[in-house]
Amino acid sequence: MTNLRSPLLPDRHPQKDLFVCDIIDAVPKGDMASMEHPVFTLSTKPDFKPRRYERGDNFIEVSPSRYGLATVHDRDVLIYCISQCMAALNEGRQVTRSLRFKAHDLLVATNRQTSGQGYQLLKDALRRLQGTQIETNIRQGGKEYYRVFGLIESAEIVRETRDGRMLDVEITLSDWVFDAIENNHVLTLNKHYFFLRKPLERRLYELARKHCGSQKRWSCGLELLRDKCGSGSTVKEFRRLLTKIIEDDNAHDHMPDYRMTIEGDNVVFRPKAEEAVVAPPLQALRLRNLDTHDQARRLAPGWDIYNLEDEWRSWVHDKAIVVKDPDKHFLSFCKKRGPYTNG
Repeated sequence: MTNLRSPLLPDRHPQKDLFVCDIIDAVPKGDMASMEHPVFTLSTKPDFKPRRYERGDNFIEVSPSRYGLATVHDRDVLIYCISQCMAALNEGRQVTRSLRFKAHDLLVATNRQTSGQGYQLLKDALRRLQGTQIETNIRQGGKEYYRVFGLIESAEIVRETRDGRMLDVEITLSDWVFDAIENNHVLTLNKHYFFLRKPLERRLYELARKHCGSQKRWSCGLELLRDKCGSGSTVKEFRRLLTKIIEDDNAHDHMPDYRMTIEGDNVVFRPKAEEAVVAPPLQALRLRNLDTHDQARRLAPGWDIYNLEDEWRSWVHDKAIVVKDPDKHFLSFCKKRGPYTNG
């Protein structure tokens, strides 16, 4: 019998625009490295098991603090911070590793509870994010790491009400996360990501977004996919868990953007919407006019124009924007970015 109960979390803030924060239109974004590699635990209970993931020459070791490993749901905090920073950069404003925001805005933006329990859960998430230690040689923003670091460097509750509710929060991001922001090594996530109830569903969506993107399909072996998800299940149990998610998606269409099928020992991801596969190839976005770069330098003085051009191409491809006039579109992008300001 088909389960008619929705697998999604309820919309906890139906009367509000889900993404009205301090910075308007801060669409959710995640850094590519932790979308690719199993940094966060799938467990909803305290997880104190250290783990090491290896693929080729790359490795990542994740160690818990006394509060346990950072969870997939704790990742909401990083997504919010990355989104705010990227929105600021897109408006031509300077960003730093430390950012201050209203705790309520984060809770609303990520579809979390705004009750006293919601604020306590946010405190717990901050403890795990700061305490989880990572050692890796995986490149993030063109840099290679051989040291231990946390996902956030520090978190401070700037103001708190008598009943324990946070008002302002200040977070200092780790170099790992901030390098991804500075180098635009981020991908836009579907806003419905925050409605996915199961940590495994969120992890599967991240992997599909990273690997399938706007391609027609992405195939991954069951065992490899299990490892990429960071699941401790046997392959047989992992297949059962995937089968249940696929059945729920067939019944409720709750998974954003991508559909999964199990074909033999492989899992195949395909975009649900036809428009997801029409993103223009990066190499097709060629600037035709010889003076476009000179005009761009005048519109966005101080920026590395070639880096801006790469960022523009990635943005157009990521958003699946149909560009009729590449030169005009790129100049509009540069105009919006404006002069480079350092501080």
